[in-house]
Amino acid sequence: MINGDLSARLAGARGRLIIELSCALTRCGAQVPEDPGVVELADLLDGAAAPLQDTTRSAARAELAVAVGHLRAADRLGGLLPTVTLWHLRRALQRAAALPDPREPAASTRVPASQTC
Repeated sequence: MINGDLSARLAGARGRLIIELSCALTRCGAQVPEDPGVVELADLLDGAAAPLQDTTRSAARAELAVAVGHLRAADRLGGLLPTVTLWHLRRALQRAAALPDPREPAASTRVPASQTC
């Protein structure tokens, strides 16, 4: 039953990370579907990075591009390598901290990933 317990824990961790990423995207104004998949989150994060063209936000845009890459890698892995998939999801969440705060459009701020929705 060890494999069953491990699978349940990994599935729970995956669900929590997707919720945290969804919350980060929601805080920056993205319209996140009710039950988003990893690809949908990658597309939304890519869209959130698109307007960050100016030089003051280029570092945030680069961080978000890396996050999108991690999400796409997690999607490619699917359920084949759950531990590696979780690693990519965690890295994406850490990089998503570069999402701008919509209340401060001119500032390049970091949103703590641990914030709740």
